[in-house]
Amino acid sequence: MRIGFIGAGRMGAPMVRRLTGAGHQVRALGRDDEKRATVAELGADPVNSTREAVESADVTIVCVFTDEQVRELGAGLLDEMPEGSVLVLHTTGSPRTAEVLAERGAPRGITVVDAPVSGGPHDIAAGTVTVFAGGPEAAVARAREVLTAYADPVLHVGPVGSGQRVKLVNNALFAAQIGVVAEGVRLGDRLGIDETTLLTALTHGSAASRALGGIAATGSAEAFIARVGEFIGKDVAVVRTTASELDSDLGRLEGLLDAATK
Repeated sequence: MRIGFIGAGRMGAPMVRRLTGAGHQVRALGRDDEKRATVAELGADPVNSTREAVESADVTIVCVFTDEQVRELGAGLLDEMPEGSVLVLHTTGSPRTAEVLAERGAPRGITVVDAPVSGGPHDIAAGTVTVFAGGPEAAVARAREVLTAYADPVLHVGPVGSGQRVKLVNNALFAAQIGVVAEGVRLGDRLGIDETTLLTALTHGSAASRALGGIAATGSAEAFIARVGEFIGKDVAVVRTTASELDSDLGRLEGLLDAATK
């Protein structure tokens, strides 16, 4: 399949490598010589503009860092994409961004799939990152042909915007779990239990979770939060903003999110 790719960075680069390895024809945007060289090393055709990336694409994939960047790309990108093609949005952001883009693309038959991921670059490289996909069934089915190059499972969770809503809950719970472990470590310290000993023991008990496993592998809650703080902080900010936009709140999760980002 012909794919236009925008955002071949930390998360996008292993996606591009998996796509080209699966035999897809990928044109990826590189805004300078260094980035275009990186794109070429990944097996894709480097291009200088979004128009070149998407002009003949069956599916266009956007994997930029922020929702604001998606909005900035949005309208212009839809004008450049071929009629009847599919836009896949991997960036975690507001459901309303995906919904607005879907409305703008509809007159030209362009469908939008909001497809935030759960996992990191290592999961993408292994082909096991999780995708929460929101959009029309036919569009998700078409996107799935591409997404399965690096994602398993690809979960269709509802109409456009639903992927972001599921990701919002996912990120809130993951950050809260980090906060819970951090509080548990503080309790263990007050009880005189060495942190490494505590973390190792808890991974074998009913308190085990993906967050706890990551913290135990890193060695301490403080070190884990320092290592992933930029990304967790961004996700927590998106969760709070999006919940507010949707006239909701985070309830008792709020305090735990603070603990995960300190």
